[in-house]
Formats: sequence, structure tokens, C-alpha cells
Amino acid sequence: MSEFKVHTVDTAPDQSVAFLQGAQQAFGFVPNLIGVLAESPAVVEAYLTISKIFDKSSLSPVERQVAILAISRINECDYCMASHSVIASMQKVPADVIQAIRNDKPIADEKLEALRTFAVSLIEKRGWLSENDVAAFRSAGFSQAQVLEVVLAASLKTLSNYASNLAETPLDNAFSSRAWQPLKRPAA
Repeated sequence: MSEFKVHTVDTAPDQSVAFLQGAQQAFGFVPNLIGVLAESPAVVEAYLTISKIFDKSSLSPVERQVAILAISRINECDYCMASHSVIASMQKVPADVIQAIRNDKPIADEKLEALRTFAVSLIEKRGWLSENDVAAFRSAGFSQAQVLEVVLAASLKTLSNYASNLAETPLDNAFSSRAWQPLKRPAA
């Protein structure tokens, strides 16, 4: 069992309090993942900062959520899959797209499928993509800058997925309707 605490504004280290207060204002509650990350002021700040930067990328909100969900699925993060399934619905990602990613199935929309495939390959190959991998992504209508923006998504999700998996972050009630479990979990 995890020994990580889910901090609140009252229990967080002093340098993390402002980040938790900001999350409370933005979301109406402090998501458990942010409460876990608050143990380290540097980590919670990094996560929130990278999130804001990723939101400024040239990927559309739908494309950002597709990348985030695909990466979270490959990293088997049940917390991030549930939370981003809810967020993706709020960002108008079609339900069939969300369901395809959750079930590790191809997406019918060819451009979104190219993005899902590229994001998964990036993680599986640890960044060592072939020219053909990049060319397939680019030929689907994505730019060279967006190649790097998927790397940014991977950076963001590696931080949150790994921390959440390590801490066994409990799922917030706000995300419980989209609870998710990986098809298989690695042996401990």
C-alpha cells in the first residue's frame, strides 16, 4: 500500500499551499493527484506549469486529450485515464474516441488515430521513432512543431502517470463515473 499522503490546503507544505488554492479555484476542489504532488512544492509547480504550457500548444483541445489519454493508457495510469476521460468529455472529445482509447482500439477518425498511434509509439519506443513513424504522423496533417508537442504531452503525463501509479492515488468522486483499470498490470 502507498505511503503517500493526499494533501489538502491545511496539510500541505507551506510552499505548496498556493498551488492547492489555485487548483481549488480552478476546479472547485483539489484533485487527489495535485494533493499527492503537493508533497514536493517543486513537483506540484512543475506539473501545473507544464499543464498550462501544454494548453498553449498548437494541438486542439481534442487532440491534446487524445494524446494525454493514449499516453496514460500505455502507462496504465488508472487515475489519469478516469480523470481525463471526464475532462475529454468536457472538451467535446467524441465518446467513441474516448472509448476506443480506453479499450486500446483504433479510432475511426484517421487524423486522431494517427495521433494516438504516434503518442503510443513515442512511449513504447522511448522516443526512438523511425522516420516512417514521424512521416506517418506528419502525413496525417500534423506539423513538425506538433511532433515536439506530443513529446511535451509525454513529459506531462510521465510526471503525472508515474507519480500517480507510485502513490496509488485514490480516485476523486468527480472522476469515479469513468473509473478504468488496465487490461493487465505489471507484476510488482
